[in-house]
Amino acid sequence: MKAHPALSEEHEAFRDTVRRFVEREIMPHATTWDEAGEFPRELYRKAAQASLLGLGYPEEYGGTPADHFFRIVSGEEFARAGCGGLSASLFSHTIGAPPIAAVGSEELKRRVLPAILAGEKISALAITEAGGGSDVANLKTRATREGGEFVVNGEKTFITSGVRADYYTVAVRTGGPGAAGVSLLLIERDRAGFTRAPLKKMGWWCSDTASLHFDNVRVPAANLIGEENAGFRAVMRNFNSERLGMAAGAVGFAQACLEDALDWARARQTFGKRLVEHQAIRHKLVDMQTRVHAARALLYDTAWKLSGAPREPGHIAQLAMLKNFSTDTMQYCADGAVQTLGGAGFIRGTRAERIYRESKVMQIGGGSTEIMKDLAARQLGWES
Repeated sequence: MKAHPALSEEHEAFRDTVRRFVEREIMPHATTWDEAGEFPRELYRKAAQASLLGLGYPEEYGGTPADHFFRIVSGEEFARAGCGGLSASLFSHTIGAPPIAAVGSEELKRRVLPAILAGEKISALAITEAGGGSDVANLKTRATREGGEFVVNGEKTFITSGVRADYYTVAVRTGGPGAAGVSLLLIERDRAGFTRAPLKKMGWWCSDTASLHFDNVRVPAANLIGEENAGFRAVMRNFNSERLGMAAGAVGFAQACLEDALDWARARQTFGKRLVEHQAIRHKLVDMQTRVHAARALLYDTAWKLSGAPREPGHIAQLAMLKNFSTDTMQYCADGAVQTLGGAGFIRGTRAERIYRESKVMQIGGGSTEIMKDLAARQLGWES
């Protein structure tokens, strides 16, 4: 039986493939890798061999054409491992490489995309700055044109795959103030003057997150992604895809928390009966299930609408609301699972405990809850 009317037999067959990969390659190691703060680089190659890295990219670069629902299925299934840090880093190319595929030169695409999609190179996106957060139009990192090169100076922070990446898609200021002065550059990790510093986090421990520093880093003009001073639109389009992917993951994490809470409630005995036989616990589980159902319905409805009209303001508003609702659902279910598991939920090594720590970053990354509300209001025309 299909999980949703929007899914075809191909989508469900792909779900089976992803689920088997997660159960075989990730679940047995998730806790160990998270505690270690890293996972093997070989996992990128394994994911590529299973056709998991190239979703949505052109075949000529090693990709696999796919609609939104294939990516949703992947996000939901990887969330079953309950290790958001792994998903964030393993799939950092889903935010780092799309601008290259969308607006990069043919030479640039052929130079970098095949290796990324084969799991041989790691791609990262570098937009956020300490002083600006999601305010892309006012970023400070500057790239000055000197003949056939750009000279880059500035800093980025909270960058996923920030230490281990080979290619960085970096938002820089090449023109005047505001959105019209923003460009995108591809910067390789071995450029002189480019340094990285790892950051310690509340969650996502095995995700390599870093601050980047550019000190007179020289980059060939051929590494310009798209046209000069036209990077803002590519960044915004990238955000929409990122938010849909985050929503899919959030629904999957919420589902994992519900499953763990339900399993525990069925097995745990208190006061002579199972936890699930206590009305307070049953009601908590029903509330969790209700929110998961609602979040998944909104996820699939939003994906369906974006498939037909990706730039419709009402659909962009719905995407912003989806990002908020799905990540709030994840936090609600993580809290409910830890509360239901009691002391066991407070011990490191359980899915619920790990997801509980990771839920907050989902409400911040890709555009905070507050920014998403403002975006929705603007797209709906409520400011005019």
